[in-house]
Amino acid sequence: MKINDPEILREVEAAFARYEAALISNDVAVLDALFWSDDRTVRFGATENLYGHAEILAFRQARPSKNLDRELRNTVITTFGDNTASATSEFVRPGETRIGRQSQTWVRVEGNWRIVAAHVSWMV
Repeated sequence: MKINDPEILREVEAAFARYEAALISNDVAVLDALFWSDDRTVRFGATENLYGHAEILAFRQARPSKNLDRELRNTVITTFGDNTASATSEFVRPGETRIGRQSQTWVRVEGNWRIVAAHVSWMV
């Protein structure tokens, strides 16, 4: 298995960047599109556990759309073969002293990169 094939890595980096831009602008349609539309998709958030695409979408639609700016640090994206990748990152928000962290598992589904599992939490 090839790890971090340059072409595949560029594809996942672009999908990750698209996700980050949609997150801070609260573009729910793009966020929704980037998650695998399946009941087996999971997102563990800072205060919520979401099971299935429908719960994730409902959370995104209800989430406040202010104070979403953040700066990413220590992002590591690793691809495994042509169809699987992991992405991890720390983040900080203006006025927040805690460090946040996120992890995502990306899989190529029907030709498109989709998040199949995600986790967001704060360091204590």
